[in-house]
Amino acid sequence: MKNKKMAPIGVFDSGVGGLTVAREISRQLPYENIVYFGDTARVPYGSKSQNTIIRFSEQIIRFLRTKQVKAIVIACNTASALAVKDEFDLPIIGVVIPGARAAVEATTNGKVGVVGTEATVQSGMYTKVIQGMNPKIEVIEKACPLFVPLVEEGFKEHIVTREIIEYYLESMRNTDIDAMILGCTHYPLFREALERYFEGGVKIIDSAEACAESARAFLDENSIAASLAKTGNVRYYFTDLPSDFNGGLRRFLGSAPSYMEKAQLE
Repeated sequence: MKNKKMAPIGVFDSGVGGLTVAREISRQLPYENIVYFGDTARVPYGSKSQNTIIRFSEQIIRFLRTKQVKAIVIACNTASALAVKDEFDLPIIGVVIPGARAAVEATTNGKVGVVGTEATVQSGMYTKVIQGMNPKIEVIEKACPLFVPLVEEGFKEHIVTREIIEYYLESMRNTDIDAMILGCTHYPLFREALERYFEGGVKIIDSAEACAESARAFLDENSIAASLAKTGNVRYYFTDLPSDFNGGLRRFLGSAPSYMEKAQLE
């Protein structure tokens, strides 16, 4: 790779949720080029076996390598926890560790909440990582599976959403948590609703935000951040393009993507 600084960052997810990570990277690192890959033909990953998720992830990483990326961000919580990171001669950053670290730094009373999909919560990966950093921290995890379809339907401010938040999180609000990780890349779209629900008493940790900060620190530390010559661009690849796909993307990006292509994996 002749000019590593100008090479793009690869970002991948099982679908469109990882767009929140790509968007945050673009916000924090506006000069970086990004190649986003969403495996929309095979979403969701959470219900699949570990071996299948690893195989899918390795296929996507090989695809991103053909785009000459300088680093890869795994924007999928499920895939982030699996052992694909040491098998490729390429820097790979996941969303779990940055989010966990941000929560450890944010809590003052040692009680952290985590909301995520069924698969993420059942894996207990956030509890494991947080307590690996500080074993004294109590972690309360809660699966909120209906958050994903509500986000994808654009129900950010709908009364149904408020009722579902109450249904899932009433018990967590009655604890003493002072920090809560959004352990799914769809959930940042509910951040304002969740802050209102907890009446500002809980620090909401956006895993997309924390992951982008981690990527920025890595690029700076390794002297491969893009030059400030021009604003970066984002290219989007998906394994399936269902009807009204552009409409769904606008909910995550705020606008239609500038470049989008259907990708064929091996």
